[in-house]
Amino acid sequence: MLQAKQYKNYREKIISNYQPRFRELYKLDPESFLLPTFRKAISENTEESFRRIISEPFPGVFVFEMFQPDFFEKLLAEVENFRKWAHETKLKIMRPNKMSKFGVVLDDFGLHIMLKQLMEDFIFPICKVFFPKECGAMFDSQRGSFIENGEDRNAELGLHVEDSEITLNVCLSKQGEGGEIFFEGTRCKKHMDIDPKPEERFDYCHIPGQAILHRGCHVHGARAATTSGRRANMILWCRNSLFREMQTYEKEFRDWCGQCVHEKKEKESQCLAAKRKEMIRIIE
Repeated sequence: MLQAKQYKNYREKIISNYQPRFRELYKLDPESFLLPTFRKAISENTEESFRRIISEPFPGVFVFEMFQPDFFEKLLAEVENFRKWAHETKLKIMRPNKMSKFGVVLDDFGLHIMLKQLMEDFIFPICKVFFPKECGAMFDSQRGSFIENGEDRNAELGLHVEDSEITLNVCLSKQGEGGEIFFEGTRCKKHMDIDPKPEERFDYCHIPGQAILHRGCHVHGARAATTSGRRANMILWCRNSLFREMQTYEKEFRDWCGQCVHEKKEKESQCLAAKRKEMIRIIE
């Protein structure tokens, strides 16, 4: 309770005192924020229209371009402006997670309204087609973060899952080589420590301007940069509390967990083999 109250006071202090550099960032303007091709696909709202702008280089990993270059530049400058203000006012920034020593929670300085509309109006329609179970009737909360890796920042981001049903990961900028994102299979809590199978491993070179959409339970990380440079990303966690609640009742099998699927196939194969053996015994 105390921690929640402290966080509430922290956000209220920022909202009351921080002066944004680009106020236009705080209200979603589709025409100035989003690419025409992306807006057109969303307005048509069909799997065919989405497939025209989205590639699926690996099952459950969707890649596309959605933002105008001007949006990236302004968001990077806004984050730097917030950091400068925090330094000048001696405000200790609360980080998105323990792994990110230089990240910023975008919601904390007022971008939550814009991100909520972005999620509901533009990310949800895509998820409804490609992740219908996870998104349900609508996402009911979100969390936006800015993460930096490389050089004098976090060298790499180890394997992890996220507190989201679906994650949108947008590469805002990248300097230098390396820093690939690697995926190692989807896992439920029961199978989180199970090593990935070869067919579950996938590396992807995330380039500026690209968005990646994947399940929050898709185990992944980011490799260290091989040359000097940095990578900056905007992460948007999309959540559905009803889906989470329903998962507590599914004890045996989850069709989105790679290990659950593997164990189910093994069990079915064993049952089939036992039936064949019994049939042969009866015939003989």
